[in-house]
Amino acid sequence: MDIHPILSQLLELQEKPAPFTPGEPLFWNDPHISKQMLDVHLNPDIDAASRKPEIIDRTIKWLIEILGLQPSASLLDLGCGPGLYASRFAQAGFHLTGVDYSLRSIKYASAYARESDLDIVYRYQNYLELDDENLYDAAFLIYGDFCPLNPKERAMLLKNIHQALKPNGYFVLDVTTREHRRRHGNKNNWYAAQSGFWKPGLHLVLEEGFDYPEQSIWLDQYTVIEADEKISVYRNWFQDYTPETITAELSQGGFSVESLWSDLTGEPYNPASEWIGVISGKN
Repeated sequence: MDIHPILSQLLELQEKPAPFTPGEPLFWNDPHISKQMLDVHLNPDIDAASRKPEIIDRTIKWLIEILGLQPSASLLDLGCGPGLYASRFAQAGFHLTGVDYSLRSIKYASAYARESDLDIVYRYQNYLELDDENLYDAAFLIYGDFCPLNPKERAMLLKNIHQALKPNGYFVLDVTTREHRRRHGNKNNWYAAQSGFWKPGLHLVLEEGFDYPEQSIWLDQYTVIEADEKISVYRNWFQDYTPETITAELSQGGFSVESLWSDLTGEPYNPASEWIGVISGKN
């Protein structure tokens, strides 16, 4: 019996892909999806694309204190989105550079900085292509942005950040642990929508999660079928860490871990935490 082409493709998509197999490229710049992403970033009631405002405020306050940042410091916010962290740092008197690969978010952040007279330079750029040298006292990569990158990309990013920092500069990031996936589970769901996050028109979304426990990797895969039978596959990969594995990876990139936390608000590290906040220094 012949199988309908769509069903045949869906059967293939149920197979576990090799780690970090890409899905749709640059979907955060899709005209529809980027608008949805910006709306989620700016929604103060949910922890999705960004953390809630009160958590961001606590994070900024704690980072200034733990790093001993002086008002003249130059800071680099990687994956800055609409500037929720960068704007707060700038309001505290620091010189900011924000880098993001979502043009819509950068335009929003730039407009907000101009209107608020904030000392921020925003750049629409892939931080894997960052070529700054010896410019920053600290660099930040917050809310797990390190985890979706494949090993080659992570090594490249560490190289770029190491080059961009001044001697004795700090690199601050947070990464997920396996406890995060254990608590939230793998996705296995479907729904139809007249309009939604992925598409402006009628579509069906198949959500599926894949776990790679031997490598501490997991995947959220979204297969979207539109009314004209077009299929798009969006993949969000996540590399989980332990204190030992993130310390080793940063060491290979030229950084020494100075302290580990359960988050970036100063909560002491707990092995049961879903997150690891990392304060590291450039060797």
